[in-house]
Amino acid sequence: MAAFQRLFATTLYSARLKPARNQVLEATCLALAAEDKAGQRWAKAHGYGGYTSYASLDDLTRRASIFAELERDIAGHVKRFARDAQFDLARKNASPRKLVLDSLWVNVMSQGAVHAPHLHPHSVVSGTYYVTVPGKAGAIRFEDPRLAMLMAAPPKKPHARLENRSFVSIAPRPGLLLLWESWLRHGVEAHQARAPRISVSFNYA
Repeated sequence: MAAFQRLFATTLYSARLKPARNQVLEATCLALAAEDKAGQRWAKAHGYGGYTSYASLDDLTRRASIFAELERDIAGHVKRFARDAQFDLARKNASPRKLVLDSLWVNVMSQGAVHAPHLHPHSVVSGTYYVTVPGKAGAIRFEDPRLAMLMAAPPKKPHARLENRSFVSIAPRPGLLLLWESWLRHGVEAHQARAPRISVSFNYA
């Protein structure tokens, strides 16, 4: 009798949050993009097509209640993700460890912008929440973490199952929340729309 077993799964979690608050989130993100001079300078110096608060503001959940509200929603999904991943957070003679928000930042991508493939070191769970997604918005693309070891493997069929593909692209949409383990390489394909693509990204450690 023959059997298949799928080993070493890589999980991508998706959920739909309340898109009703996206109008307020969009206005808040665009206000930050206009006012945060340090973030503007960092984005320009690092070839970031648009604006990000990644290196300039570390207090968004205290700065604006809309980010605190968003984080409270995200936290429940992170707990669910951690349970499914079966993380062992127990400690001998101490309270169990908890995954806590380590950083949260705004991304406002301009037309033509891309984000090169990268990972998030020193974190456990990373993710993105999509606020504003115009037509032709750049998709987020995830890489098979085994790429360097595939060597002589033939290419995959165009319509291969997701778990057999080397790259998987996910089209963003307003209200979509994505979570993944922070070691998973990902990037954003070229944003082709004139209107900005706005998202809020975060790490849990």
